[in-house]
Amino acid sequence: MPIVVDIDVMLAKRKLSVGAFAERVGITPANVAVLKNGRAKAVRFSTLAAICEVLDCQPGDLLRWESDNATNGSASAHGPGTSKGGQQ
Repeated sequence: MPIVVDIDVMLAKRKLSVGAFAERVGITPANVAVLKNGRAKAVRFSTLAAICEVLDCQPGDLLRWESDNATNGSASAHGPGTSKGGQQ
């Protein structure tokens, strides 16, 4: 998936365990694992806001876009003749 969640990086910088982090955010450790492992399909803005508050960071410190080509070497999902934004 082209969106990468860097919660593990921020947890290490803040010296927070997954359990303590999950408790402070109000989510389960299992849901933290889903975010860390890139299996999340969506994140509520209220959860993202709580994560940012606990980690004292911006959403951009946690989320980054990575091209499909960079992650698996496959052809662009936008097809031939299109830009990254999908417009010609």
